[in-house]
Amino acid sequence: MERTSTSHLFLFFLIVFSHPSKSQSLQQQNQEEDDSSSIISRFQQYLQIDTSHPYPNYSASAQFILSQAKTLNLDSETLEFVPGKPLLLLKWHGKNPSLPSILLNSHTDVVPAEHSKWSHPPFSGHVDSVGNIFARGSQDMKCVGLQYLEAIRRLKRSGYEPIRTVYLSFVPDEEIGGHDGAERLAEWERFEEMNVGVVLDEGLASTNEAYRVFYAERCPWWLVIRAFGAPGHGSKLYDNSAMENLMKSIESVRRFRAAQFDMVKAGLKAEGEVISVNMAFLKAGTPSPTGFVMNLQPSEAEAGFDIRVPPSADEESLEKRIAEEWAPSSRNMTFKLGQFKQRVSLRNKFGKPELTATDSSNPWWKLLEDAVKRANGKLNKPEIFPASTDGQYFRSRGLPAIGFSPMANTPILLHDHNEFLNQAEYLKGIELYESIIKAYASYVESTGDKVPKDEL
Repeated sequence: MERTSTSHLFLFFLIVFSHPSKSQSLQQQNQEEDDSSSIISRFQQYLQIDTSHPYPNYSASAQFILSQAKTLNLDSETLEFVPGKPLLLLKWHGKNPSLPSILLNSHTDVVPAEHSKWSHPPFSGHVDSVGNIFARGSQDMKCVGLQYLEAIRRLKRSGYEPIRTVYLSFVPDEEIGGHDGAERLAEWERFEEMNVGVVLDEGLASTNEAYRVFYAERCPWWLVIRAFGAPGHGSKLYDNSAMENLMKSIESVRRFRAAQFDMVKAGLKAEGEVISVNMAFLKAGTPSPTGFVMNLQPSEAEAGFDIRVPPSADEESLEKRIAEEWAPSSRNMTFKLGQFKQRVSLRNKFGKPELTATDSSNPWWKLLEDAVKRANGKLNKPEIFPASTDGQYFRSRGLPAIGFSPMANTPILLHDHNEFLNQAEYLKGIELYESIIKAYASYVESTGDKVPKDEL
């Protein structure tokens, strides 16, 4: 009997110690998910989904994001304001839902890539010998979307519970204007119910150690001007031909562009503070089966310009310049101020410039600065974003929206060949968002109190 009891006892200890408990298995799983290689692998999976225009694979992208939300026990809702263009809205419930919520926005689409001009396939997520991750979207902006989720994964692992509700939006079509994505979300009848207090959206990489941060953006005015004139033989010299009139306008635009660019070159203004004008297309001539008719001067010609206007610009002055210098009727030019291909207002629905305050009047700004410092980072001087982002649709509602993509010591390669982000920078960005999300979700503005710093 004694021998039998001893044998049973031996078997008991063998089973217990050779098979980990459920809690031990869960702990091991958590450690594996938090492992750097696992984090990078998830980023690569997201990058490998081709969501480039004109045929973005939004379905695969949505499935991937929803699978990540499930592992984090986040509520999820799939919205399709336009069929085939899913917008994902994730929710991390806060302990005090009456407080304004946090919205972390990112877009799932990317611009096309010329595969032959990349050193590695643009949708491979290839990691080279120094840790650079090559893929379209590695900077713009799949990195940020996944960093939000990885930061929340870490916060949940630590046992943190947010006071404010945190929403994450993964939106389509930002690269083609955002009209079927973020704009629809901002206009959604239930958006008011979300009670959003602040929005975080994309920024740009920084070539030095300080992170860039944006409080506004230039608004696109896409202008087409048309010139008319009498047709004539290609050998004839005469005044007011369509081409001559258009070339005079193009020269006037060129001089204005040079003056604006000179201020940037001289360091007098940042790129986002001037009005940029770039010619996007030139259309003229009489087509023929072999190209164009060369001995005929056309009766019409037109040019398109991508104009980016900072919110501090004088709209009336620019409108006057267009009407009197760039497309004057005296040169048989036509242009109507209400007929831009696209024109985004410089003012929000309350008639104020679309600017997010960067002083003590905006607690979210101070919280961001402090959170970045706690993560051993530092911010550059706040800037106006030189192009446009989805942030415009939230600022137009009067909401504070801050553009921030944590990429330091990184060349700016969005929309360029060989876009990449170093894996060390990507991992550091997760730490920054962990600090920022915790600071934002812990802030209690209703009483003017803040959570003690040691709890942040």
